[in-house]
Order: sequence, then structure tokens, then C-alpha cells
Amino acid sequence: MSILKIAISSRALFDLNESHKVFKEKGIEKYSKFQKKHEDDLLKKGVAFPLVEKLLKMNSKNSDFVEVILLSRNSSDTGLRIFNSIEKYDLNISRAVFSGGESPFPYVDALDIDLFLSADVKDVQTAIENNIASAHIFTDKLNFSESNQLRIAFDADAVVFSDESEVVYKKKGLKKYLKQEGESKKPMSPGPFNTFLKKLNIIQSKFDANNCPIRIALVTARAAPAHKRVINTLRDENIRIDETFFLGGLPKGKFLKGFSADIFFDDLAENCEEATSHVSTGHVPYGINNPK
Repeated sequence: MSILKIAISSRALFDLNESHKVFKEKGIEKYSKFQKKHEDDLLKKGVAFPLVEKLLKMNSKNSDFVEVILLSRNSSDTGLRIFNSIEKYDLNISRAVFSGGESPFPYVDALDIDLFLSADVKDVQTAIENNIASAHIFTDKLNFSESNQLRIAFDADAVVFSDESEVVYKKKGLKKYLKQEGESKKPMSPGPFNTFLKKLNIIQSKFDANNCPIRIALVTARAAPAHKRVINTLRDENIRIDETFFLGGLPKGKFLKGFSADIFFDDLAENCEEATSHVSTGHVPYGINNPK
């Protein structure tokens, strides 16, 4: 199998809120001096750190499943602090792009990235528009999973699947939406995270079911009868989901906390804001709920 490639920004990997505040309030020169002064100080773990750590731990001497690449708007000079912390945490990250203030996105395609996680919403939007699974990481709260297993949760519509059903709901109303979703035999089209999820499934298939390092949940606001089309599409595409939550509009946060998610991906900003009080969260700016 091909290696799963994850690109991550420095602010998603580490807690850089203090230095970012210096940059925003005092400018690049003061920021540069601050980073150099503290370049031997160990950075605290950021929102996506446990995700990266658990992904990399799946690699072994005989087989590598995942590669993580750092994409940063820092220069290599100010980015030394980040690489020093990567080394101290013993993270196997050897490739990096330091774009010196410019967007690092142009290099995502060159690196053949499967998932891009960033604290910069503009970079994420650009990636989504170019059909790359990407999420804007909420960095203001840290809620780490208590599970040793890597646990990833996905919303259904406009994340794993396209937003086609959401479009019907928004434009034609609930009654038309429920009728379509309850009766339609046609599988939903893939969404921006569909391929990434399938690659996670491939990694899962390499392990015994009772000893798998990855557990996946689908957490959706859908309820009966709209659940049917989801299940039929998962079957049609042979997608493995370990736990499924049809919540009928209930807040998702406490269910995600119960699942002990390392990260949750959703297209609705308000869902992300609610969820981030319970688990690490990435907003997927895709579909009708996210006009350009």
C-alpha cells in the first residue's frame, strides 16, 4: 500500500499561541527575536499532537504506514524551535517546508498529501478547493483523548459524503429531504474526506480486529429514516465504520467525549465550536454550509 501522507502546520502540532500573539501584536521582527530566544524551550503539545503521535507509532522497522510532513509559514531560522521540539518529543518527522510568510499550500500537491491540517483557514480553504482533505484546526482549547488507540470521528454530510443531501434540505425543506433519504437507493457521492477514510481502512485491514490501533466513528445529525442512505452508501463503498451515531440533531460534543476522539471533523462551524469544548476539532470548509 502507498504511505498515508499527513501535512500539518506548526500551530496545529504545537501550542504556539504565545509566540503567535507576539507576532500579531508586535510584528515579525519581535516574533523572530522571541523564537530565537526560546528556541531551546520545549513547546507544549498542540491540538493535533496526539493524532500525529499515534499515527507515527503505528510505523515499525518492517513497515511504514504513515508519513507526517511539517508545513509552516515560519522561516527555517524561526522554525528551528519547532524542529528542536519535534526532536525532543522523538517524533519521526524529517521533511518540512518553511515558506517564510507565504502560504505553504503550493507544495501540498508536490508532496502528494492525503490530509492537510492547519490553523490558517485560508490555506485550508485553498486545499479544499483543490480537492485535498483539509481541516482548520481550532487551537484555543486542548482536550486530549484518554485512549491509547487512535480514535477519529467524522461527520457524514459534506465530510465523508458530498453535500448533495444537505442541499436538498436547505433548498426544499425537511419533508423533501426525509422522503429522498428514506427512499433513495442511489449511493451518495464522495465528500472531501472520503479517500482519506478509505486509506485509514486500508491501514486497519493490516491489523487483527481485536488489536487494531485505529477506531473510527461516524457522528451525524441524521436520524431515521435518513439513516438508511448512509448505511447503504457505506455498504456500497465498502467503508468500515466501527461506531455510528445517528443523533437527530442532538449536540455532538458529549458523544465525542464518550468516544474519546483524538479529533473530530465537521463542516458546520457551530458544531465545531460546540465539539471543541470536549475534543480536538477540525472545521471542514466545504459545501453549502460554507459559501466562499
